[in-house]
Amino acid sequence: MNELKIRLDDVHPIEILGINNQNLRLIQSAYPKLKVIARGNEIFIKGEEKEAQILAAKIQLMVNHIVRNTNLPEDKLLDILGNNAPTATVDEPREEGFIMIGVDGQPIKARTANQLKLIQEAEKNDLIFAIGPAGTGKTYTSVAIAVRALKRKEVKRIILTRPAVEAGENLGFLPGDLKDKIDPYLRPLYDALDDMLPADKIHQYMDNRIIEVAPLAFMRGRTLNNAFVILDEAQNATHTQLKMFLTRMGPNAKFIITGDLTQIDLPRKSQSGLLSSIHILKEIEGISIVELSVKDVVRHKLVKDIVNAYEKFKQMENE
Repeated sequence: MNELKIRLDDVHPIEILGINNQNLRLIQSAYPKLKVIARGNEIFIKGEEKEAQILAAKIQLMVNHIVRNTNLPEDKLLDILGNNAPTATVDEPREEGFIMIGVDGQPIKARTANQLKLIQEAEKNDLIFAIGPAGTGKTYTSVAIAVRALKRKEVKRIILTRPAVEAGENLGFLPGDLKDKIDPYLRPLYDALDDMLPADKIHQYMDNRIIEVAPLAFMRGRTLNNAFVILDEAQNATHTQLKMFLTRMGPNAKFIITGDLTQIDLPRKSQSGLLSSIHILKEIEGISIVELSVKDVVRHKLVKDIVNAYEKFKQMENE
């Protein structure tokens, strides 16, 4: 009895196997003479060599379809399994707002109209500003779009960056090496990645510099090409820093800049460069500005009330 091993490096196993192994059961029933076993991100096919190779090729077609379309509908799976020999498949229309399947098997998709707009604008433009209050999914949606682009091989790497500015606190001396010192500033970006890629895959990508998470200051002097680059918390970048970052864009690069103009943590004498950059660049073709509001808050239900209360307080102070 022959055994073939298939590594699912480009997709999450659940995208092939289905929720509760629903797809795996369909695959097994289509090839009853073979034994199909899934372990982690590997699929083992045991049986007659020629038939096992045919099934292995069809599983690769499934992987290719997911990379292109971000999902594998049951009718497409059955269509692939029903062919006597592997052939090219026709792309299925995607569910509106769907981005990808997360590591927990749940779909990651737009949950509000403006999140959907962010996804759509990212498909049409190479530079997007996503502006809005806390909890509106700016960072999370942007990271998901970037991971999807990497999976589709539209870019070769992802670069996630933030200004290393303390949020009203003096953290003082932090122990450890440089990575230990800057990681607390970048934790929200790691949290988003954790929902979208298995831990071992994240480590592999980071070791190979396919995914890079670094402070904004580390972008100086670089040309970022074939990359999906996200600048998070851009309200804490100065005018000079933002100009420096924007001019890092190289060939085949996409940039998303997120920020909340109500949460600027720069010293009083420093002005945020985000607002001025939006004003300066808003008329340039290929640049899109997506404004999210309190209606887009998708955290705990209290967050929306908290944001509203602070906005009302600010209005009272200005009267």
